[in-house]
Amino acid sequence: MIRVRTLTHRYGDSSGESDGGGGGGSGSGGGGVAAVEDVSLDVADGEFLLLAGPNGSGKTTLVRHFNGLLDPDAGTVEVNGRPVAEDVVAARTAVGMVFQDPRDGFVAATVGADVAFGPENLGLSHEEIDRRVDDALAAVRLAGKRDARIEELSGGERERVAIAGALAMDPDHLVLDEPFTGLDWPARQAVLERLDDLHSSGRSVVVVTHDLRDLVSRADRVVVLSRGRIALEADPADVDPDRLADLGVRPP
Repeated sequence: MIRVRTLTHRYGDSSGESDGGGGGGSGSGGGGVAAVEDVSLDVADGEFLLLAGPNGSGKTTLVRHFNGLLDPDAGTVEVNGRPVAEDVVAARTAVGMVFQDPRDGFVAATVGADVAFGPENLGLSHEEIDRRVDDALAAVRLAGKRDARIEELSGGERERVAIAGALAMDPDHLVLDEPFTGLDWPARQAVLERLDDLHSSGRSVVVVTHDLRDLVSRADRVVVLSRGRIALEADPADVDPDRLADLGVRPP
């Protein structure tokens, strides 16, 4: 389980948050603008959660606390019962993160080398690294692309490489930040199929989005942020499309 309690994160200038941007590091103390304010949230094991909201609502800032990419100014985050602040390595192993623009996370020129990067940093054997890379690429249907150059891939293939890189860490929880940005319909469908497979395997899946098309029917729960706070939390069947539109979320 991922457990967030009364989390607040502030940025040091008046620009607030731009979802999908930002980076590592801690907050700015008591000054600045609250991108996330007093948020409490649980992500259960095996849950498919949609974290929705318009740009600037705090979605990206919130999920970057799940594996210690950001430090809270107030509040706590636990992953599998362990505070993230006490063991960031454990949190980053347990929570796989796929960024809004997958190019932000690529560290190598070829598919196989990039997917292997995370397991290599865990100090695993060469045999275990090879196994994880092969399994992760097979899971996203890119088994024949190990030696392909990332720059030559389509947008949908790059998104699947990013997912494979997260899977190679064998995480308990997978967080995807706006995974459909810039994808055409076939690529979007391919990513959706992979998410279905991952959820069926028992992993919890968190999709950060402002657009619920094709997602709400898959979800166990919808949480909407607005101005850094939880404005709506509901079963997908109970979500009012007009309320979503009022909050800046594209209804399904």
